[in-house]
Amino acid sequence: MAIADVMKKIKDNNVKFVDFRFTDTRGKEQHVSVPVSAFDEDKFKQGHAFDGSSIAGWKGIQASDMLLMPDPDTANIDPFMEEPTLILTCDVVDPTDGKGYERCPRSLARRAEAYLKSTGIGDTAYFGPEPEFFIFDSITWSQGMDGCHVKINSEEGAWDSATQHEGGNTGHRPGVKGGYFPVPPVDSLQDVRSAMSITLEAMGVPVEVHHHEVATAGQCEIGTKFSTLTQRADWTQLLKYVVLNTAHNYGKTATFMPKPILGDNGSGMHVHQSIWKDGKNLFAGSGYAGLSELALFYIGGVIKHARALNAITNPGTNSYKRLVPGYEAPVKLAYSAKNRSASIRIPFVEGDKARRIEARFPDPIANPYLAFSALMMAGLDGIQNKIHPGEPATKDLYHLTPEEDAKVPTVCSSLEQALEYLDKDREFLTRGGVFTDDWINSYIDLKMEEVTKMRMTPHPIEFGMYYSC
Repeated sequence: MAIADVMKKIKDNNVKFVDFRFTDTRGKEQHVSVPVSAFDEDKFKQGHAFDGSSIAGWKGIQASDMLLMPDPDTANIDPFMEEPTLILTCDVVDPTDGKGYERCPRSLARRAEAYLKSTGIGDTAYFGPEPEFFIFDSITWSQGMDGCHVKINSEEGAWDSATQHEGGNTGHRPGVKGGYFPVPPVDSLQDVRSAMSITLEAMGVPVEVHHHEVATAGQCEIGTKFSTLTQRADWTQLLKYVVLNTAHNYGKTATFMPKPILGDNGSGMHVHQSIWKDGKNLFAGSGYAGLSELALFYIGGVIKHARALNAITNPGTNSYKRLVPGYEAPVKLAYSAKNRSASIRIPFVEGDKARRIEARFPDPIANPYLAFSALMMAGLDGIQNKIHPGEPATKDLYHLTPEEDAKVPTVCSSLEQALEYLDKDREFLTRGGVFTDDWINSYIDLKMEEVTKMRMTPHPIEFGMYYSC
């Protein structure tokens, strides 16, 4: 969209405010609004100044001045604001050199796309994420010196059958691992997902499918179309915004937390990806499952660096409560066609244009700009160094003999372990200045704060195990 088109959109929709948005290191969108009277075409050239020192993991107060540079291609009318508001997604620029700030995730994603072109391997990386999420009726939690609790309320929850509700208990709800995917009234969230899908389409994000997912208590998925790395990360942030706010408008609450429920499936974010050059899909070939040798090398790179990737693709302490055997989480670092127990799946497709791989271990609290960039950098390392992934997995990796199981590597078992691997295995990320050592060090420090907070907090499970010892 040209700048003139954005100005026309503002006029045609009687816009009162322009909302500048950017994404922080943890993946949370931040924003600042200006009245339309303080907005003109110069904002696209001069940017909007803000204080970056208050953003977790960014510069200190001694070097805090930053600029938000809006991207006109991202202009959208916010469907949730009472006053007409235009959204503009921004890159964060360091005013001292006019370059994208090295810790800005969107600027980092742009560097990743530029690096791909500089290698000569390809000119476009396509990504198609599938972030799952839960929709609850309400949730409460607390933690303090006097104890802690969390309580999820969901009329869809398998545990809710004995609850007396105002107006009665209908009895229709999915059981544990029973959500995929009965028709309503068992699936009670059809209208909510439809509203989310309609809003996404109106905001320029093509929706391909929506449905209930496997877990009880409102696990859902909205499938949206693939696109280029940075744009697809932009769309993922829009999807999260729409999901959270639509649920809120329905009097419910949504979460992309990987494992909010004990004893049922967690939420993943399977990431489909392929590399193209001159309009040709480089992943298509005559090898295993229709893949090219280049695609196999890409898989080899992802598997080789998977444990370092976990720090970025599975960035929470809660992420590793999902990555356990028995709940369809892909903990085994292997690849296979059709086999969903492998961490890398090659989907069955018709035609070479759709040929791709699917990384199944990421989860939806991952910052999409960082996660997609890191996955691509690992794959490119595999191509550059011809890292073959070995033979494909043909067996159910959840039910191997102990001897077979010991031969298949696994993803990390904790965020702390993943950060240790990232610290040791980082060179592939720093090529072309995409990630920097300074960024990686600051990221590890930021995430270790979460590890330490979790480590020092007594857990209710511990009382059951140790209180009477």
